[in-house]
Amino acid sequence: MSIRITQRGFSLIELLIALIVFSVGLLSVAGLQTVSKQANFESLQRTAASQIAHGLLEDMRLNGDAINVYLAAGEMGGGSRGGEPAPNCSGTSICNPAQKASIDLWFWEQMLDGNLEMSGNAGAGGLVMPTMCVNGPAAGGAGIYAVTIAWRGSASLSNSNGSACGTVGGDYGANNEFRRIMQIPTYIDPTQ
Repeated sequence: MSIRITQRGFSLIELLIALIVFSVGLLSVAGLQTVSKQANFESLQRTAASQIAHGLLEDMRLNGDAINVYLAAGEMGGGSRGGEPAPNCSGTSICNPAQKASIDLWFWEQMLDGNLEMSGNAGAGGLVMPTMCVNGPAAGGAGIYAVTIAWRGSASLSNSNGSACGTVGGDYGANNEFRRIMQIPTYIDPTQ
């Protein structure tokens, strides 16, 4: 009596189908990794914008005597404030409120542009194509003040924010579809 044992392995077609299914899975994981990196970058940009806006608002709150200097700054970003103002209000240099406001605006624009975080000889931080605006009551008195920061996002989105900050120049697409906005409002009473 002889027993016949048949061995059966994968056929070539079964192997190709398994390879295709595995490849589709790997491509999906790679695509998910790309989307994850993009979302992480957008989150980092939003966090930086929030920190900068809060920092400038706190400086405005502390230097209420010069609130009109902050309001008159216009759109900032891309080095629009020029070089560091003198005196720089550090160490033994004494500044009046308007000079302190000029230093504050220059410092926060440097943060916005990433010029204070260096890699070699170039700025390594900051936002992508940023614009910062300061708004508040026209008379510079007590009321709601807002710092608005706009930057270029990596994906096209519908833009329903009514803020005009950064809309001039087309830096954020023909219909501002790449514009991201962070607006932080707060109540400031300059007399306090």
